[in-house]
Amino acid sequence: MTRWLAVLATAAAAALQACVPVVIGAGGAAAYSSLEDRRTTGIQIDDESIEVRASNRINDRFGARVHVNVTSYNRIVLLTGEVPDDEARIEAEKIVRAVPNVREVTNDLQIAGISSYASRTNDTYLTTKVRGRLLDTKRVSSVHLKVVTEAGAVYLMGLVTEPEAEEAVDIARNTGGVRKVVKVFEYCKATDELCRSRSKGQ
Repeated sequence: MTRWLAVLATAAAAALQACVPVVIGAGGAAAYSSLEDRRTTGIQIDDESIEVRASNRINDRFGARVHVNVTSYNRIVLLTGEVPDDEARIEAEKIVRAVPNVREVTNDLQIAGISSYASRTNDTYLTTKVRGRLLDTKRVSSVHLKVVTEAGAVYLMGLVTEPEAEEAVDIARNTGGVRKVVKVFEYCKATDELCRSRSKGQ
């Protein structure tokens, strides 16, 4: 039994690294969430790369003078946080647009002082609350969404149908402490193969 558990642990670790499914036990299969994602594996990797590259380039340019969060979904980038002036806001967007594979940028950077640790902790808490409530509904899968919170505003990203978007927005709006909800969705139709499974295009 111990040896079997060790084999399962090894298989699970390998699956998480390689983004492939792992089957646990004879009676049930646990498909790794990337296979439920409507993005191809290649696009998921692109999104991770975009976030890292853009964040590094912004940090190299501005250092501690700004607080910028970079979130990418299906190669669409959301910028949130605080910058000292409009010039920095515009430059940060230009930096991100120059990153390979970026299709579009939604720039919601605020010209303000850098947020406090307490504010960011509360944002993390709100994100966790919204994600938890999304897990409780069967009308929209949390796999198809990214939740970002900045200064009490919840941003919802993802590739969803209109009913799924409405459900996600309703859940976020009715979560205690959420100041407002901002939609950064891409829409597809339930009849499209794109919306039934992962996207086929690269």
